[in-house]
Amino acid sequence: MKTLSKEDKLATTVYDVEVIKLQDDTEVLLKPLAISSLRKFMKEMDKFGKAKTEDQTLSILIDACAVALEKQAPELVADKEKLEEALDLPTIYRIIKICGGIDLENPNLVAAALEAAGEI
Repeated sequence: MKTLSKEDKLATTVYDVEVIKLQDDTEVLLKPLAISSLRKFMKEMDKFGKAKTEDQTLSILIDACAVALEKQAPELVADKEKLEEALDLPTIYRIIKICGGIDLENPNLVAAALEAAGEI
């Protein structure tokens, strides 16, 4: 087995990282979720197509954001009221897009997700 020299150890990041500021001025670093967190995130997002009201839909999105932010802002995630005060809809969409890879602003993707859930 070959040992890498310092020159050989140039790391390449294969994903984008983005720092955003929440409504309460908390700054968080967004990046795609690791598989273990992505599984929890997807369990929350699976509920998206089953929501009957806008309030249920919003709660699902907030819960998905909580999973996405639990390592970046655990104190914020621990208090749902504070988390809701820190989020707005464009920020929720951005967190879900960067961390979970789901673009809720793309109507084609949303329609496909609803169809997959048997809602269309």
